[in-house]
Amino acid sequence: MKELSWENRKGIKLHAQEWPVKSPKAVIALVHGQGEHIGRFDHVAKWFNFHDVAVIGSDLQGYGKSGGLKGHADSLDDFLDDIGLLLENAKQAYPKTPVFLYGHSMGGSLVLNYTIKRDPVIAGLIVTSPWIRLAFEPPALKVIAGKILRRFIPRLTLPTGLAAHFISHDEKVVAAYKSDPYVHDKLSTSTGVAILEMGEWLDKFSGVFSIPVLLMHGSGDKITSAPATKEFYERLAGEVTYKEWKDLYHEMHNEPEKEDLFSFTFDWMQKHL
Repeated sequence: MKELSWENRKGIKLHAQEWPVKSPKAVIALVHGQGEHIGRFDHVAKWFNFHDVAVIGSDLQGYGKSGGLKGHADSLDDFLDDIGLLLENAKQAYPKTPVFLYGHSMGGSLVLNYTIKRDPVIAGLIVTSPWIRLAFEPPALKVIAGKILRRFIPRLTLPTGLAAHFISHDEKVVAAYKSDPYVHDKLSTSTGVAILEMGEWLDKFSGVFSIPVLLMHGSGDKITSAPATKEFYERLAGEVTYKEWKDLYHEMHNEPEKEDLFSFTFDWMQKHL
């Protein structure tokens, strides 16, 4: 693994990691979820490395080792620009290799948004446990307060209250998450509301994808809604695949069945190379 960095258009330094392989058959550009960082996907990257797939990912601004206020971006376009930079660096590192964009949770909704709005030239899109709807009803007062506060104190950060024990059935994964110094539970008022609104927009979206798309969700997810992902899939046209994993929690890539998930994803990629 190599540690990299680059600056985004606002001058914020973004931390990145690359897991290279010699003469890869494909490259995965990876976008992490809310509160976490790209380093938590080390075991995912190594599995794909073993199957001749290179992986490169970066911490979004406000997350992990990247600069910026924790859990904040001035607009969702700033996050989309960070994803664009990631793709740009992936293509520069592997100029003749097919690139798959992969996003998890908040990263999943962001890569969907990015693909719909910016139409990147990529080999395919992989989305796991996207934040289209939460698996529970967020407190109404908290949402209302967030919408008011974002007008006056947009950079005010508040705890998300994420129930960490629902990320995985593996207690070691949960313990590592809780003790990880680069994990946080912060979201600014403006960013939190913007992500909810992005999910609401995706929850109404219907259209055609011009690239292959793989959508996956665990039916046991208590953080983001698996039914919302299935409903989203049913409104789409194009070469779109949906796979629901029975009883798996939010971080399917950290569940005991993760090898099956990786193999399914790799086989899908092979079909679209």
